[in-house]
Amino acid sequence: MRMSPGEFRDWDSKRITLLGMSGVGKTTLANKLPKKSWFHYSGDYRIGTRYLDEPISDNIKRQAMEVPFLRELLRSDSIYIRSNITVDNLAPVSTFLGKVGDPRQGGLSLAEFKRRQALHRQAEINAMRDVPEFIHKVEAIYGYRNFVNDAGGSVCELDDPETLRILAEHTLILYICTTPELEQLLIERARKDPKPLYYREAFLDQQLSLFMAEKGYREVEDIPPDEFVAWVFPKLFHARLPRYQAIADEYGYTIDAGEAAAVRDEDDFLRLVEDALAR
Repeated sequence: MRMSPGEFRDWDSKRITLLGMSGVGKTTLANKLPKKSWFHYSGDYRIGTRYLDEPISDNIKRQAMEVPFLRELLRSDSIYIRSNITVDNLAPVSTFLGKVGDPRQGGLSLAEFKRRQALHRQAEINAMRDVPEFIHKVEAIYGYRNFVNDAGGSVCELDDPETLRILAEHTLILYICTTPELEQLLIERARKDPKPLYYREAFLDQQLSLFMAEKGYREVEDIPPDEFVAWVFPKLFHARLPRYQAIADEYGYTIDAGEAAAVRDEDDFLRLVEDALAR
């Protein structure tokens, strides 16, 4: 969606999609908007509670069945297990994605890892395509006039132009790009605490082959899961940046993470968007 600063100012129902790497400040920025007038739609929350709810629950139950005490309680329907996903706690989604590598260290086989990756990709597409329906729903039911779509960090990896077209048709896309300082912080954070990630299959195959050759691993099952995630994150980070910028160039506008971090309230946010449109 393209518009001038004046058109944005006069837009009665402001609808914005925030794009950018995980950790760049999308959720923090969305949380600075008043909840009484802005509906905060979390793509990752929608993924976990709607499209991956059953696979996530099955994964937890599978782990619980390894514990004899819990196994009998589950088989007799004496206990009920489910995830407790919130906008601020998406750990069950990450746990389901998992990491490829040595099963003795909690890793997944390549086939199972790719199966989960494919499920996540489709779930993210579905969650983003739900945005127009939610815009209508939250206004019709709850009276929200303004809507912010806090998109997941892997939206640029979907290779699904129709999903981007839908977002651009119904929302103003605002890409939050990283600063050099934040880039180093995110890479260092990933090195110290590697998190499960979504990868395009072609990227995964290429990088996994390079990693195994560099480190001398003969089989995927030999790979320490955390070692691969820490090694590949900087490469994934830099591969995603031009993809996000291309989306912004075609469909939206760009601000940097420093500008987003300086926002204190709704007025600051609206001024920031107008400045981005003016640029």
